[in-house]
Amino acid sequence: MIEEIDIQEGFRVITLNNTSEENMTYLKGVENTFIQLHFCVNCESSLFFNEHYSLTMKENKSILLYNPKQNLPINLTVKPKGKHLILIVSIKIFHSFFSKVAGLIPFLNEENKDKKYYLDKELTPSEVVILNQIFKENMLSSFHELFLKGKIYELLSLYFNKNEDDAQGCPFLEDEDNVEKIKKAKQIVINNMADPPSLQEIADEIVLSVPKLKEGFKHIYGDTVFNFLLDYKLEYARRLLLSKKHNISEISMQIGYSTASHFISAFKKKYGTTPKQYMMSL
Repeated sequence: MIEEIDIQEGFRVITLNNTSEENMTYLKGVENTFIQLHFCVNCESSLFFNEHYSLTMKENKSILLYNPKQNLPINLTVKPKGKHLILIVSIKIFHSFFSKVAGLIPFLNEENKDKKYYLDKELTPSEVVILNQIFKENMLSSFHELFLKGKIYELLSLYFNKNEDDAQGCPFLEDEDNVEKIKKAKQIVINNMADPPSLQEIADEIVLSVPKLKEGFKHIYGDTVFNFLLDYKLEYARRLLLSKKHNISEISMQIGYSTASHFISAFKKKYGTTPKQYMMSL
């Protein structure tokens, strides 16, 4: 799924959520008066600049590109299950955002304003939470654009705030071992989605307390363990419906619903349509 929304004139956000089993390609011309910010939320993405050069973005990485000397068209490939967000902002609009602190942003300095600029940055946990919230939000919601605009401005403020100490906001995330344990917890939940273990069982397996499991999961993935699981199960079911290889009863059993009616109700609540109506619309 690809969505493009104008936050304002000269400021566009593009979200790419590749739910397919194949690579997703996105092409777009970008003039030299615009800044590009790319955020790779999970899996990998690749940017191709010409036939000889490409840049691979890893999970939870970002890059900023600006070259006033030449246009930088986007030629992006997002791997299966990958999520990628792009901000395209005119230098004029961008400068208006940060006019009072322009001296703190290298390419806005007077001496650098005509020079190209590149920044490769690891995303902070706070930035990852916002990105996960953006991709989790219901695209059919009437408040979607308002929600998206608020989150994008929040993301920019964190991205350029050099004084942010993300670990201070969540000391738990300062420990890389804790972060790896939470990632392992997510995989346990996914691997056992039809019959998920309890929070205590997950906590025991990753050797972490239940409160720390709940706290860390919320910080990294922007949701509770079982809300995350519900979204994952329904998205997994939606992809099975796309394949047209399974009926509704088979899918509901496969993702752990005791009855098809419970699955149908949950699916309709998330996507605004029943599984049957969704299949008929394909």
